[in-house]
Amino acid sequence: MKEIEFIRDFYRPIQPAVKIGAEEIVYQETRPVKKIESFVYCFWQLKTIKPLKEPLVYRVVSDGCIDIFFDHNQPTENFVMGFCRKYTEFAIGNDFDYMGIRFLPSAFPLLFGINAQHLSNQSQELKQVLPNFSQWIENNIHSKLSFEKIVNLLNDKLSIHIQNRHFDVDHRFLNALKLIFQNRGFLDTETDLTTGLSPRQLQRVFNYHIGTTPKAFSNVIRFQHILSAKPSKQSLKENKLYFDLGFFDQAHFIKNFKTFYGVTPSEAFQ
Repeated sequence: MKEIEFIRDFYRPIQPAVKIGAEEIVYQETRPVKKIESFVYCFWQLKTIKPLKEPLVYRVVSDGCIDIFFDHNQPTENFVMGFCRKYTEFAIGNDFDYMGIRFLPSAFPLLFGINAQHLSNQSQELKQVLPNFSQWIENNIHSKLSFEKIVNLLNDKLSIHIQNRHFDVDHRFLNALKLIFQNRGFLDTETDLTTGLSPRQLQRVFNYHIGTTPKAFSNVIRFQHILSAKPSKQSLKENKLYFDLGFFDQAHFIKNFKTFYGVTPSEAFQ
């Protein structure tokens, strides 16, 4: 779908790597086939190489995306996680193997006709949202299949789904989305999103396609831009990137960052 190709061009959602020894845990992402890359940012896997000494509490930072994920060793355990206004933590034990699909912003509602607002700020069983997809995972994925083979299955499954899906998207919404990306989330969503939709209409289409308001989504994009810049502790002090993105002072920036990440910038970029 050419109309949404710009999303991948503008946006690379980041989930920070787990800071545990390489001999204990691995996190990897792989890109989807070209046919579905306007909808899917990546397929991912988070697994232990050997059991951890202590149970892991895994932190997911705000990225504006919707994910489907499942337990590789028990695929009946499959879930969907919607847009989150703040970081989320999951207690996942000391021995695990999770895999997932990270959908680009707006892609999940376009693909499945699901109102993203109904998924926001929570994870829930996939069978409650997409029972057929949940059943497909149960029937086709098992622990003996490698990550690469599972990715191939998911690529094929989603390619067929896209081929059979009729898409009807409001171009005024897409124009607003592009403006947010172009401005790295730093804009006044009440006055700068001049796309022909009233503020109330714009909020309604954002709630459906993203799962939140234009302002809340812009704040996440601004946060993600900071992650993509990969600043060091020292460069944050010297270059004051946060001023360029509309933060009035360092205290305001730190508080905002901690909401989305769960720790301060100094802790995140040490």
